[in-house]
Parts: sequence; structure tokens; C-alpha cells
Amino acid sequence: MRSSRSAAALLAALLAIAACAPVGAPRPPEGLPQPQPKAPRPPIPPSEGVAAVVGVASVIDGDTIEIHEQRIRLYGIDAPEASQPCDLGGKPWRCGQASANALGDYIGRRTVTCEPRARDRYRRLVAACSVGGASISAWMVREGWAVAYRRYSQDFVADEATARAAKRGIWRSTFIVPWEWRAQRRAGGIAVGARPVSSHSPSSESHRTGCDIKGNINSKGERIYHVPGGQSYASTLIDPARGERWFCSEAEAQAAGWRRAMQ
Repeated sequence: MRSSRSAAALLAALLAIAACAPVGAPRPPEGLPQPQPKAPRPPIPPSEGVAAVVGVASVIDGDTIEIHEQRIRLYGIDAPEASQPCDLGGKPWRCGQASANALGDYIGRRTVTCEPRARDRYRRLVAACSVGGASISAWMVREGWAVAYRRYSQDFVADEATARAAKRGIWRSTFIVPWEWRAQRRAGGIAVGARPVSSHSPSSESHRTGCDIKGNINSKGERIYHVPGGQSYASTLIDPARGERWFCSEAEAQAAGWRRAMQ
């Protein structure tokens, strides 16, 4: 009887010791790799904000402003570069500076509201900006201080036609459209297709309805046609005086000896 009680007491003591021991993960058998802790998940990067930029603006050039140290490119337009000259009455005219001055006079110290649209390749914010509820881009094009940037938007084509017909702003002069002037500077000479335009130049928009294929002649004399939606379609101007023309179909262009532009 005494030995049974002793055995029971010993068993109870062993169970108490086991209950107080720390609980741990079972150790893997010898020779097997130790389990590695899972790496923490990387934090999800915050998405870029799309809030409007509002404030008093500083003018950089005719299509670029700065608000709260944020550089902003005006949506849908292209203005002469600050150092770009035009030809006015046979004399050089600093039309790029004139464009920037016109923008500065227009917005003054008024509050500018810019609704972000995208970022350009220089990481500048591209935005539709307004003062007093009126589009700054529309005013710049309508007053002739910028042209419609057809490659990215058709919103201001009608405003450009109005300025051109009235010979406002840079349309009083002869100039190279800004995107071609920049390409010319990068090339260190005459850019492919770059040529002066003025209010007297044949309009790139005058063509028969439904005949929207542009037949362009480049600086090498090659006849190339551009279809709507193509990479260079919006920036291509048609000058019938140089033998350029519009086509109603690709078959018509090819039959006339033109080849399709490489995309």
C-alpha cells in the first residue's frame, strides 16, 4: 500500500514539473535544415496623388508654370521656347519671350487651379490649369501665343484656327512650330520636316471630309503617308505648295507612290 502511494506521489511530481516547463516548437531531427523565419512583406507603395494644385503661379515659359515649387506643363498646347525666335517683318523677334510675358500678364497674381492629367518624360506634371474658371491653355492658343499640341489633344484646334485667321500673337510672324524647333536644336541643324509656317501658310486642316490620311514629303524627298492615330500624325503639317497632299484611303496613297510611315 505504501509503495503504491509512493509511486502515485512520484507520478504527480513529474506531471507538475512537466506543466511548468516552457512549451517550444519540436526540434527537427539531426541533419535536417532548420526552418527559416518568413521575411516580412514589403510595404505597398502609396499611389501618386491626383489632388489639384492651387496657388499663385510663376511663369517659366509660354506653356510651363510653377506652383509651390511644382513644375507644371499646360495641357494640350505647345508654346515657343523661351529662346526661340520668329521672323517678324524680316527681322528676328523673340516670340518665345513674348509668349511667356503674355502668360505672365494674363494670370498675374491670381489664384491658378491645375487639375493633373499625367506626367511627361521629364516628370513634370501635365495639367489643365485655369484662372477664374477659364482655361489658360484655351486663352493662350486663342490669343496666338501657343499652338494646339495635336499629338496629345485636339481640344484647342478651333482656338488655333481663330488666332491664325486673326493673325494674333505669333501668327503675325513666320515661325517653326515649337516641337519641330526643339527637334531641330537636338539635331544640331534642320530637323526632318521642319519648315516655317505663318498665317499665310496652307492650313494643315483644310482637306476633304473623310480624306484624313496625310501625305508628307520629308527632307530626303521621300513620300510618306500618315494615318490617323499614328505616332507622327498629329504633328505632321501638310503644305500643298511642296507637293504634299491628303488621301482618302491607303490604297489611293500607295497607288500614287507613297509609302506608309513606320510606327
